[in-house]
Amino acid sequence: MSSKAIREYDAKLLLAYWLQRAPAPNPNFAPSPSSTLKFPAPRVAQILWDPSTDSITPDTLLPSWVSTTKLVAKPDQLIKRRGKAGLLALNKDWQDAKKWIQDRAGKPQRVESVTGTLSSFIVEPFLPHPSDSEYYICITSARHGDTLLFTTAGGVDVGDVDAKALKLDIPVLGPFPSRADLQRILLRDVPAHKKEVLTDFLVRLYSVYVDLHYAYLEINPLVVLDDGTIHYLDMAAKLDQTAESICGPKWAVARDLTVYEAAPAGLTTGSKITADRGPPMVWPAPFGRDLTKEEAYIQKLDASTGASLKLTVLNPNGRVWTMVAGGGASVVYSDAIAAAGFAHELANYGEYSGAPSEGQTFEYAKTILDLLTRPPPRPDGKILIIGGGIANFTNVAATFKGIIRALTSYKAQLIAHNAKIYVRRGGPNWQEGLKAMRLLGESLGVPIRVFGPDTHITEIVPLALGLKSTTSTTAPISIPATAPGSPKISPASPEPGASDVGAIHADGERTQPNDVVVRFDSLKSNKGSRPAYRPFDEDTRSFVYGLQPRAIQGMLDFDYSCKRARPSVAAMIYPFGGHHIQKFYWGTRETLLPVYTSLEEAVKKHPDVDVVVNFASSRSVYSSTMECLGYESIKAIALIAEGVPERQAREILWKANEKGVLIIGPATVGGIKPGCFRIGNSGGMMDNIIASKLYRPGSVGYVSKSGGMSNELNNILSLVTNGTYEGIAIGGDRYPGTTFIDHLLRYEADPACKMLVLLGEVGGVEEYRVIEAVKSGKIKKPIVAWAIGTCASMFTTEVQFGHAGSMANSDSETADAKNKAMREAGFIVPATFEELPKALKDTYEALVAQGAIVLAREVEPPVIPMDYKWAQELGLIRKPAAFISTISDERGQELLYAGMRISDVFREDIGLGGVVSLLWFKRRLPPWATKFIEMVLMLTADHGPAVSGAMNTIVATRAGKDLISSLASGLLTIGSRFGGALDEAASMFSGARDTGLTPREFVDNSRKANKLISGIGHKIKSVNNPDLRVELVKEYVRKNFPSHSLLDYALAVEKVTTSKKDTLILNVDGCIAVCFVDLLRDSGAFTPEEADEYIKIGTLNGLFVLGRSIGFIGHHLDQKRLRAPLYRHPADDIFINIADLNQPRVLGKMQ
Repeated sequence: MSSKAIREYDAKLLLAYWLQRAPAPNPNFAPSPSSTLKFPAPRVAQILWDPSTDSITPDTLLPSWVSTTKLVAKPDQLIKRRGKAGLLALNKDWQDAKKWIQDRAGKPQRVESVTGTLSSFIVEPFLPHPSDSEYYICITSARHGDTLLFTTAGGVDVGDVDAKALKLDIPVLGPFPSRADLQRILLRDVPAHKKEVLTDFLVRLYSVYVDLHYAYLEINPLVVLDDGTIHYLDMAAKLDQTAESICGPKWAVARDLTVYEAAPAGLTTGSKITADRGPPMVWPAPFGRDLTKEEAYIQKLDASTGASLKLTVLNPNGRVWTMVAGGGASVVYSDAIAAAGFAHELANYGEYSGAPSEGQTFEYAKTILDLLTRPPPRPDGKILIIGGGIANFTNVAATFKGIIRALTSYKAQLIAHNAKIYVRRGGPNWQEGLKAMRLLGESLGVPIRVFGPDTHITEIVPLALGLKSTTSTTAPISIPATAPGSPKISPASPEPGASDVGAIHADGERTQPNDVVVRFDSLKSNKGSRPAYRPFDEDTRSFVYGLQPRAIQGMLDFDYSCKRARPSVAAMIYPFGGHHIQKFYWGTRETLLPVYTSLEEAVKKHPDVDVVVNFASSRSVYSSTMECLGYESIKAIALIAEGVPERQAREILWKANEKGVLIIGPATVGGIKPGCFRIGNSGGMMDNIIASKLYRPGSVGYVSKSGGMSNELNNILSLVTNGTYEGIAIGGDRYPGTTFIDHLLRYEADPACKMLVLLGEVGGVEEYRVIEAVKSGKIKKPIVAWAIGTCASMFTTEVQFGHAGSMANSDSETADAKNKAMREAGFIVPATFEELPKALKDTYEALVAQGAIVLAREVEPPVIPMDYKWAQELGLIRKPAAFISTISDERGQELLYAGMRISDVFREDIGLGGVVSLLWFKRRLPPWATKFIEMVLMLTADHGPAVSGAMNTIVATRAGKDLISSLASGLLTIGSRFGGALDEAASMFSGARDTGLTPREFVDNSRKANKLISGIGHKIKSVNNPDLRVELVKEYVRKNFPSHSLLDYALAVEKVTTSKKDTLILNVDGCIAVCFVDLLRDSGAFTPEEADEYIKIGTLNGLFVLGRSIGFIGHHLDQKRLRAPLYRHPADDIFINIADLNQPRVLGKMQ
């Protein structure tokens, strides 16, 4: 969400630090150079209760002034009217204040209708002051701008502020008031001797408000003493959380206590490092809504992903649990449960959306299932509703994989709780997702009923609750990817004929054989012929800002299904890559779209484009949109990004309003004009486009906040009317660029749109603007409306729904109040959301009966070929894999080594030898075997700089080569003469023993064959000067191996060979080779055939290569560190023998 309350402690620290530092938002509010304002001292201390020790913050962590000053103590947990609730201790020394806090810390406290646990307190100096020195100041933000409210009657009895306060509006882009305006409007009743200092304070206060992206700030009372000092006693504030990327460092530094005075010894952070100077901002839960550890975990998970994950536990012992996809859909399901009379049994509110990964969905589902199964089982069982709207781009099957994993892991607990599961979902790959859920139901032992988009979104709610259904429910019917039996149409560009191949056309273009690229450059533009109320038509052309190939392909597929003459996307703009071309499909053929690095270049090349679909992130959407608004040719911009700071969103909307540019969003999926134009991912996958008949226009125009619920409306309208004429999702933020009324007035003016639909929600007042338009006669067409969020009034605590703007700040902003007001104004408002389809159907049929809507012949859309990758995901096609891998897999939530999770690799501490055993042998070897592998790697790591491999590495390094090249140079020397004797030694020794040769017979046969025995012999070491590496290996093997028969055989061979010459010992290569054969054959992990195969395929040489790479890298780094120059071998070390030129040569004879 955006606007979030902060603690009074943090609000006062922010003001204390930034009041004298924040830049003025306008020169009119620049600080006066002659100002006598004395900045309030930052004297506020936080006292926290630790539930684990049942104690409060110790004295050693508090500032020194606490123990020497008379104090005020109070809870700091977003509690209103603390004084009236008896939660204020005045004029206390620290010991008394401490006792007052200890008596209340950790105890439940009832404030009005809410009960919560007191855990956070603040203390600050007590300030005696006359009552006439108390003032009230509040700064609020709204769509039009900011408002300062001021009254001289501050304090506990301030009363109705809206009625009595003086107000100064500061419009977003309008004329900025001056200091004189502020004094004249707000401070007219302030004594003259206080007016200047109060003016200085207020302009600085507003500077902080703007610079730190406040959304609300109230000080009551604000005390101004006769000596000109200012003190703020009570404070309430909200910050725009979406501005954290901008203001996070500023918020953090103000919370660093060392900037005010030396921190107490116990308060130093030690080695803990934070992203900014100071701790990050804390966002407390509303009083009475202490975050459970599960809610905190999901909140943390949500903060670490681009997806949205929300969880609020309403009743941990409740019977009905929900796991809903989509912000709007989550509210609709809660409404349906509450409307059915089960609000007291609703256990949670939450949503997941924005295409979370399988792992994130698993963690989310696991958390809910843990909560569901934690209380004792109930006789009437538990209900889990896994619901959701028709997704636009989220792969339903992929997210269901995580849910299925969680359900499977909680199988026993779900059975014990007699749980029943009801699933309803639509969107990309919904068929596979629901199929997987149905199959799970057959094996889980828990009843799972599954429904698709042909079932009304909340129809499963009465079914789950055992109530009579308002409409019939049926099993989901699979919708084909394309319309069955659709006739093929001619492509926009004719296929080349035989006579055309190689021909040069009038425009200079040559048609080549097999040319399947469609070009549209020669088509004329009809730009400028559209009326103002119709921003999109079949000729609309757009830029897509950002590299979004999937969304663009969806837009082009929609264009093709609508039989547009050319694509709606003219080009992409991507500042972070060079100018290039990307290919996309146009039906069965392909077309090319340019990618520009600047908007300026794109506008010059494509003057017919007047729409921008902006996929820029929340951090860059402001600058990119402001750039778009600088071009007169751009008439509409869709802002897809979520989390756009509210102050930036307001600037965009007002700048666009000045320019006459239509803004859709931010935080929107966009909108759709059936038969004409599609914004980004609106409408979902092509199967939903076809099923909802969005390839041709209908008669109903709608506007909604939610993208997912827009898809639901498309679906409902296709079933009960002739379909959608135009649908816009304005976005769920508090300040969308355009509101309900903007689009409904367009629909009213458009003669082709016959019927209007408004899907509002709790929070905000935009629905009332539509009500006024209906009452005044500006809107005359029939309008069907509903505001979701009717459940909010049934919750005992404050709940923030999925959209940032869905929070009622007054009674008029509740969904119930809006529905009642719309009904009274003449809107067609059903009794519940479940009755919306009937209301739509009745209204539509009345218009048809009146002749206002004339039914047209249904048209079939062209066949849209399915993308290969998507068809493969759906299981519709198969293809042999180009490669096969059986040792590792990184596709899931966690990397797997031969089926073992990487976390388990470290948890079980299997070491490097264990990793080698998994990746080389695809199995866990016993610890003695993995330790032997590590021992081999250590023994073979290096053998000095003189060996050929090390020398090659050194020479390559000194020639200036990089590490990889130098390492490769050394590795290429490994073979039968250097290092590669392990495989051959293993083969010779095991072959001799397997054929029954005695050690002497083996030696004699090798001599007769003039063949050296690999693994026997050393240039330096001998019987009397043994190789200690060999001794270490022999000692380890004899001590740890269960059997070492081949080592014993090799040592017997050594006795024969050393009797002839004492250097013919078993060398390290031979010793490692025979011991490794013993490991393969006698560990019990391999069959004899597998052991022989690993010897033949080079496993043993692999050990030498892996080990020696360590040494080669060491030599490379050593030479680089020494800055060794290019090596040239001395000529006197080379014998050069060039034969005399007069020496006769044998010449080849030509045949």
